[in-house]
Amino acid sequence: QVQLVESGGGLVQAGGSLRLSCAASGSTFSINAMNWYRQALGKQRELVAVISSGGMTNYADSVKGRFTISRDNAKNTMYLQMNSLKPEDTAVYYCNAVTSEGPYGMDYWGKGTLVTVSS
Repeated sequence: QVQLVESGGGLVQAGGSLRLSCAASGSTFSINAMNWYRQALGKQRELVAVISSGGMTNYADSVKGRFTISRDNAKNTMYLQMNSLKPEDTAVYYCNAVTSEGPYGMDYWGKGTLVTVSS
């Protein structure tokens, strides 16, 4: 099993920056892709950014050019650097890890960290 703990959320003014972290523990050797999702109040959870075990990345159109996903495999930690934040980025941000466990892989989630961007 894998445990994920997010940190780094908080209140920031529009145009500001935050860096989120996701610390993984447990069977971290089995982790393949790691992802950041977010869920705004009253909306569905959406995929924000993806990073593969080899470091390939992909982003939602809404955050391209502003957010950067990275991971430090030695520290079992994933990051999301968020710049030029907008009020519409306000959401609970969740860390997700996809592993190679079992015949179909496993999906793990952190409890989330709240990001609030004021206008």
